[in-house]
Amino acid sequence: MEQRVLGRTGLQVSVLGYGAGAVGGLLVRGTPAEQEASLARAFEAGITYVDTAASYGMGESEKTLGRALKALKANPVLGTKVRLLPGSRGDIAGGIAASLEASLARLGRDSVDLFQLHDEIGTPEGLPAAQVLGEVVPAMQRLRDQGKCRFLGFTALGTVPALRQVLESGAFDTAQTPFNALNPSWLAPAHKGVVAQDFARLGQVAAAHGVGLIGIRIIAAGALSGEEARHPLAMPEVAPIASAGSYAEDVAAARRLLPLVAEGVAGSLAALAIRYATFAPGMGCALIGTASVGQLEEAIAAVGQGPLPPAAIARIGALLS
Repeated sequence: MEQRVLGRTGLQVSVLGYGAGAVGGLLVRGTPAEQEASLARAFEAGITYVDTAASYGMGESEKTLGRALKALKANPVLGTKVRLLPGSRGDIAGGIAASLEASLARLGRDSVDLFQLHDEIGTPEGLPAAQVLGEVVPAMQRLRDQGKCRFLGFTALGTVPALRQVLESGAFDTAQTPFNALNPSWLAPAHKGVVAQDFARLGQVAAAHGVGLIGIRIIAAGALSGEEARHPLAMPEVAPIASAGSYAEDVAAARRLLPLVAEGVAGSLAALAIRYATFAPGMGCALIGTASVGQLEEAIAAVGQGPLPPAAIARIGALLS
């Protein structure tokens, strides 16, 4: 699998990353045998980045990774996150330090490669950009200086002005960006015919400051499969991120791309979406969350088919607009 340098970090990461979140659900609700088999297959295929968070399954994802990586004797590039809930914001530095210590204990590691802020920035429920830069960043930098993490990142959700301010500060090495065929606006013009937040091509700002992009929601939490039915291990209901008001609306928009499957451009809508995101110019690593080894195999096979033809990318825009 193709490996890329993730921004200014110098880290070599696979174009497809392993998402260990609760939406796909395998590392939170699967059996130990399924979980280890999935990770083993990912590493065999050349996946080198694994992404988790303290909030995924209330720590279950990190516990699973701690056990499974030890059993597999695997040492991938590993990232986790801290979320500062409103009730814990009285002591930002203490909350961040405690979260990372708990994450490291669950993972069975002394450090992680990438430590990321998980909160939105600039929204009423999130953190103001000034607080991120004035309190969060110094606290995370101290932990980096202590050797508990190598690089710092953030989940790039929030308002465009606030995200721009944080990107331009140079404080973070990576940004996790919602990016998919329904909403490519971090890296390309937004589709006029799809309800989605317009991120005004902030990827250009990130690139100018050496910030590596990690794509999230690349199949819109499953909506870009074109199916409303959810796998038994997957999260039963998923709120859209940076797209339509409901999962059903995202599914309906995704189905407008079915002519491309009928024409043989891709074997499925999900495969189309995975190729669209992983090979987007400017993308460092695109995360896929799965509920089964079979879903992981489909994602690996899709990446193996390479980039979509430029004509197909243009057609996606036309069908959605």
